[in-house]
Amino acid sequence: MNNYKALFLDIDGTILGRDHTIEDTTKTAIKQAQDKGIEVFLATGRPLHEVHDIAETLAVDSFIGYNGAYAIYNGKIVVDEPIADSMIDHFLDVAKQNEHEMILYTNELNLLTSETKPIVKSFIDYFALKDYQPYEDKYRNQILGITLMNVKPDETALYDLKGEYIYFSQVNVEGLENCYDMIRENVNKGQAIKKVLKQLDIPAEAAIAFGDGMNDKQMLQYAGESFAMGNATPDLFQYAKHRTTSVEDSGIYNGLKQLGIVEN
Repeated sequence: MNNYKALFLDIDGTILGRDHTIEDTTKTAIKQAQDKGIEVFLATGRPLHEVHDIAETLAVDSFIGYNGAYAIYNGKIVVDEPIADSMIDHFLDVAKQNEHEMILYTNELNLLTSETKPIVKSFIDYFALKDYQPYEDKYRNQILGITLMNVKPDETALYDLKGEYIYFSQVNVEGLENCYDMIRENVNKGQAIKKVLKQLDIPAEAAIAFGDGMNDKQMLQYAGESFAMGNATPDLFQYAKHRTTSVEDSGIYNGLKQLGIVEN
């Protein structure tokens, strides 16, 4: 099929390289897709209030954020799925008992359990987070996403909650391997894409997705054409229909060229 209508792009490790820049080939590829009438979405684990500069650079105004908990198309909210209060309480309690740290994301703020721990500072610096402050209970019913920090791989199981289906996606960044995004099995990028496509009356077969981390798993499974970046975490490759080159080797450009969307 070559009548593609929607393109969903992860940000970190997919659009942005390790130096936080966007390759010219990536900009070219996205522009050519837009010129062909394809709706382009940034589909990220990031809070949307932190992606304005990227969106402006790429002339994109539709988004899936917080790993699928919130989605906007042309200024209209399509998905809004805050985390249950009981889960927030559970995570805060487990983190405190085990000396873990968290960033809890609302639609406007990044809320920190610590401002002084080195791992938190490293995370903030790497992702250039701006709108952050200490967590306060008054935000408890507004949380759209959570990143755990200072967590060993076998410690993620401490957060399991009976009746809630969750998993943890390791942050695919060197030096931040002990950080994990919490993903709800029924609230993720794939589910958000499904709702967005229904709103736009676009079949899954007409959608394309690119990603590099396990938080992209359902997105790559749902889209009709999907690409794992060459730099993706190896566990992701089995969920994508295609494998492209790395983010720093024209991965999006080369993938869209395979589909005939990009022309030399």
